[in-house]
Amino acid sequence: MQLHLAVVLLCATAGLFAIAGSEDPYRFFDWNVTFGDIYPLGVRQTGILINGQFPGPDIHSVTNDNLIINVHNSLNEPFLISWSGIQQRRNSYEDGVYGTTCPIPPGKNFTYILQVKDQIGSFFYFPSLAFHKAAGGFGGIRILSRPRIPVPFPDPAGDYTVLVGDWYKSNHTNLKARLDRGKKLPFPDGILINGRGPGGASFNVEQGKTYRLRISNVGLQNSLNFRIQNHRLTLVEVEGTHTLQTTYSSIDLHLGQSCSVLFKADQPAKDYYIAVSTRFTSRVLTSTAILRYSNSAGPVSGPPPGGPTIQIDWSLNQARSIRTNLTASGPRPNPQGSYHYGLINTTRTIRLANSAGQVNGKQRYAVNSVSFVPADTPLKLADYFKIGGIFRVGSISDNPYGGKIYLDTSVMQADYRAFIEIVFQNNENIVQSWHLDGYSFFVVGMDGGQWTTASRRGYNLRDAVSRCTTQVYPKSWTAIYVALDNVGMWNLRSEFWARQYLGQQFYLRVYTTSTSLRDEYPIPKNALLCGRASGRHTRPL
Repeated sequence: MQLHLAVVLLCATAGLFAIAGSEDPYRFFDWNVTFGDIYPLGVRQTGILINGQFPGPDIHSVTNDNLIINVHNSLNEPFLISWSGIQQRRNSYEDGVYGTTCPIPPGKNFTYILQVKDQIGSFFYFPSLAFHKAAGGFGGIRILSRPRIPVPFPDPAGDYTVLVGDWYKSNHTNLKARLDRGKKLPFPDGILINGRGPGGASFNVEQGKTYRLRISNVGLQNSLNFRIQNHRLTLVEVEGTHTLQTTYSSIDLHLGQSCSVLFKADQPAKDYYIAVSTRFTSRVLTSTAILRYSNSAGPVSGPPPGGPTIQIDWSLNQARSIRTNLTASGPRPNPQGSYHYGLINTTRTIRLANSAGQVNGKQRYAVNSVSFVPADTPLKLADYFKIGGIFRVGSISDNPYGGKIYLDTSVMQADYRAFIEIVFQNNENIVQSWHLDGYSFFVVGMDGGQWTTASRRGYNLRDAVSRCTTQVYPKSWTAIYVALDNVGMWNLRSEFWARQYLGQQFYLRVYTTSTSLRDEYPIPKNALLCGRASGRHTRPL
């Protein structure tokens, strides 16, 4: 096994020199993915472990690092990991969703070759196939700034990953079977903080020092509110963008979202509650962890601190207050406000409306009336090998037309280097959360009601936050601007995982006729081939 791994990594590394400059460091990871017993809510269930850990190990990296991640699939079913927020510049083959990447067969391994090119910030990885996300297999990703790039706050005394999310006591196989039968999922059973139920996780601090928390909502269904008893939270980063350093009593994190907050351990020395609770639900789930001062005089006492519950205006106002710090450096030593997105004319407007309904007596979810069904071959491979009959460009329209939901492998074409506006229209009564792989986009506006062209008058064209996941409130809209500077096949999906699984997603094919390596890398030499791409060849070793 060790000899085999060495050969795989050597080949992967050799291939990388054609992709990335040799001055960029390499970080090697060797992961074994297994099923194992876990007890996060006090009952035994089957979890997905990485190197025996639930959640999986953190990935620590620095801007432009090359990450060589060798994943051994020791499950009895195919498996894939996707890297939420990692842009995979010019390389959607490594994105780790079924539209781009063949699953790792049981008993086999695959080496992901990633570069965190021109990125900083807090993100996470997760298993993208089947309903594996409900079993674990997720972990934090942090990309630190290079040593000479200034960061707009002093180094904290500690830097913690905090993975929060709603959770079911049922095994992921039972949840998947329920969805496959066309049924909706019930309300979750609880909330986990770093894989543990109420009171299970703790964080140690020293009095008077400042700490950073990198918080990600890795859950399946609910927006969550995060707070620390008697402590204030200063937001400093959202999915790779340094923000204005606004202080809050608590922070809303919608599905798939990540952020960094600073807090100072400036209270009397004892233990305090960290509380996480569901938002916009008639029944409120709450879980806690413990913030423990090193010289603590006693345990937590009394009830956990309460937070907002169903108030949408509170959350909307907080979301609008999250702005880019225009004077801070990003991954490069220049202000984040040096890219004047508000002065660029958009060349296309895409309006996307989510919907729910029945198709052939089964529950489905859709975007512009199209409910996505996976093809028998990853779309990116079909595109590369020019295999017909797998998908059709233009199989989803630019605008909702209000028709009945129908099934298709929906792919929308977009031109490389176009600058476009996307409007998410939510006519349903729940919060939606949308994620776009391969990109960071500017959230220029959000409001209640129906979007119209007049809504543009209220856009933030100066310091809108740039991120990869955005929420849309009930009966509301959210507008984003995207510079399509990354060629590839990119998944645009709901982060409400049952909705994603039952069709609320599609692929954006960012296309150019150019075959230059400056625009897109060739297929990886070690790419797995499946479906109708089986038996074909990538390129010579």
